[in-house]
Amino acid sequence: MRTAADRIPSPSAPDLLAPTPEPVPAGSSTGAPAAPSAILQTLILQTWLSPSFPVGAFAYSHGLEWAVEDGSVGDLGSLAAWLEAVVRHGAGRSDMILLAHAWRATTAGDWPSLASVAELAAALQPTRERRLESLAQGEAFLKAVRQTWPADAVETVAATLQAASLQGAYPVVVGAVSAAHGVALPATIASTLTAFVANLSSAAVRLVPLGQTDGQRALAALMPAVVAIAADAETATLDDIGGAALRADIASARHETQYTRLFRS
Repeated sequence: MRTAADRIPSPSAPDLLAPTPEPVPAGSSTGAPAAPSAILQTLILQTWLSPSFPVGAFAYSHGLEWAVEDGSVGDLGSLAAWLEAVVRHGAGRSDMILLAHAWRATTAGDWPSLASVAELAAALQPTRERRLESLAQGEAFLKAVRQTWPADAVETVAATLQAASLQGAYPVVVGAVSAAHGVALPATIASTLTAFVANLSSAAVRLVPLGQTDGQRALAALMPAVVAIAADAETATLDDIGGAALRADIASARHETQYTRLFRS
């Protein structure tokens, strides 16, 4: 006997999105699905960038653990200043520029350009742990999306990276997968940068320690910087990539030999 539950189809990611296209040759359009509604795009980004999405973001502090150890970050004010420097002058800005170029390459079906951006993103990592942070999360993100939000264009992204013997850095994979699913670039950049800041704020709450309220105050204080950098990254060229958050890079290098550590970076 069929029950009521038997008559209710199980939802799946492809059912929520428009039908995905067949892979197309390099240099031509991906034929990506029509953009999901604005509400659905928001839900997709919230899902992919949630702490519960299995990329292991909670394991990385981006060098912040050393900054707390040496006293550079010890309260709300110093945390907000540290995070703003990383967003405006460090990986926050550079990663979002890379994300934008990966998004555009995927949208255009320009797979050689996508591979080139992925290669650049890996080469730009200043320390061993920062390379691990970006590439491991990128690999985990792509694997999780392929298993839970499958699409032909996502498979083409994966095949492009594999053919070039590349691991996709996290921002590159997020940008490419968002394009493959028709998620708009501005929302993808702003959401990804916000998630990055939120993860570091969460690490500081555990490390300093700060209360949850101060962690949220730090996030609120960073929103103007997030909005500004997101808008800048959307139109920046690869030649615009550069940074001056040297103390954050040094903190990451020193974290590699820190005596006691909670985080992998």
